Amino acid sequence: MNHLAHALLAGDDDGLRLGGMLGDFVHGTLEASALPARVIDGIRLHRAIDVYTDDHPEVRAARELFEPPYRRYAGILLDMWFDHCLARDFARWSAQPLDAFSRELRGLLWREDALLPPTLRRFRAYMEAHDLPAGYADPAEIGRALQGIAQRLSRASPLADALPLLIGLQAPLQRHFEAFFPQLREHARAWRDGVGGAGPAS
Repeated sequence: MNHLAHALLAGDDDGLRLGGMLGDFVHGTLEASALPARVIDGIRLHRAIDVYTDDHPEVRAARELFEPPYRRYAGILLDMWFDHCLARDFARWSAQPLDAFSRELRGLLWREDALLPPTLRRFRAYMEAHDLPAGYADPAEIGRALQGIAQRLSRASPLADALPLLIGLQAPLQRHFEAFFPQLREHARAWRDGVGGAGPAS
C-alpha cells in the first residue's frame, strides 16, 4: 500500500501515523533507533501492512492481471492505484474529508521535521506541490507519480507509460480492492489493539 493507506490505517495516533510515513524511508533493524517508541511502532505497523498486503490472495490475483513487461512492476502499480481507489472514495473509509486529512498529514510532517530523514523532507516538498495524498484521487496524478518513480529506478521500466493500462483495468482492480481493503483495515486495527504491537522493534 502507498502513503494514503498507511496514514489512514495508523488510526488517530500521530506517532503511528508518522511511523507509517517513515516506513518507506527507514530501512533495517530498529533496535538502535533514536526515534520515539510510538513512531517505531508505526514503522513496524507499516511493515506488517506490507507483509499482509503482499500475501493476500486478492492482491496476488490483481497482480496476475498485468502482462509482461508490467508484471514485474505489479507491486508498485497496485500500491499506487489502490491509493487512488482509496482517495476517490475516501468518504466511505473515513469520517474526515480527504482534503482535511491530507493537510493534517502534511502538517504532522512539518511539526516533526527534526525526525525526518532528508529523503522524506524532499518527498514532503513533492507532497506540497501536488496536494498529496489528496491528489491521488486524480488519475493524472498517479501517472505523474509513476513517471517520477520510473526516472528514479536504476534500470529502464514501463512505469511511465502505465496509466492507460491501469485505467483499462480499473473495473477488475476495483473489485479486488473492494474485497481486500476491508480485511486489511481490520488487520491493522487488530495490530493497533495489541495483536501485532507487543513484540520487540525490528
